[in-house]
Amino acid sequence: MPSNSPSLWVVATPLGNHGDLSPRAQEVLATVDMVLSEDTRRTGLLFKSTGVTAKKLVSFHDHNEEAKAPGIIAAMEEGQVFAIVSDAGMPLFSDPGYRLVKLAREKGIKVSVVPGPSAPLTALAASGIAPQPFTFVGFPPRKTNDQKKLFEEFSMLRTTIVFFERKNRLAATLKAAFEVLGPRELCVARELTKLHEEFILGRLEKHDEIPEDLLGEITVVIGPPESNGKTSEAELLALITEETEIGGKPKEIARRVKEEASGWTVKAVYQFMQDN
Repeated sequence: MPSNSPSLWVVATPLGNHGDLSPRAQEVLATVDMVLSEDTRRTGLLFKSTGVTAKKLVSFHDHNEEAKAPGIIAAMEEGQVFAIVSDAGMPLFSDPGYRLVKLAREKGIKVSVVPGPSAPLTALAASGIAPQPFTFVGFPPRKTNDQKKLFEEFSMLRTTIVFFERKNRLAATLKAAFEVLGPRELCVARELTKLHEEFILGRLEKHDEIPEDLLGEITVVIGPPESNGKTSEAELLALITEETEIGGKPKEIARRVKEEASGWTVKAVYQFMQDN
């Protein structure tokens, strides 16, 4: 490689269809001194399928990134060139690599990217849901309360939300999202670019209609809030009065009011109730 070439390449790899590995990506992966791979077996199969012959392929994932990064940086400073790939798509997005890139930048090491497949962008482009602004949140937390706190951070913003989720947690996560975000457009995308690629379009308030036996890797797209404005405090107070007459514990009332109001989280409604 030329002397002014990057010492670290961040290389996007196919989501599923190996034909999406670009000629430039193939050239870089075959030329660097070492390819850092999240899963060497999976990357090896990709290389075999596409005819890439890497000089050296080594494991580099979330559990060893912190320990390996300093040694890799030292090797770069001595003139070696590395490429990093994830299992699929663009590295760093819910995949390893962030620490290494950050450390390389801090050391003044040149970093460049070979762009390509990205699951969040692929799902967003095919969903028919407003593409900008959008927020990518990676994998939501496992616990329901933590999920709700995450969604509450974005509930007041007019942004589409994109995230990854595992099939066994999808139903619970969509339920938590609805309880915080309210009615919105929904797209559940799975097996992107693969033989059984599927885009399930629907509504977040009908999350229970999404099949629970989905297979493969899942990307979720939730549309922005559909109301034109936030429910005023006077209107909110009227809703609270109506729901209080129906009965229930304060938090139950707050949840019901939130479903009828726009721009308020359950927590904010509950706090308003306490203050008034």
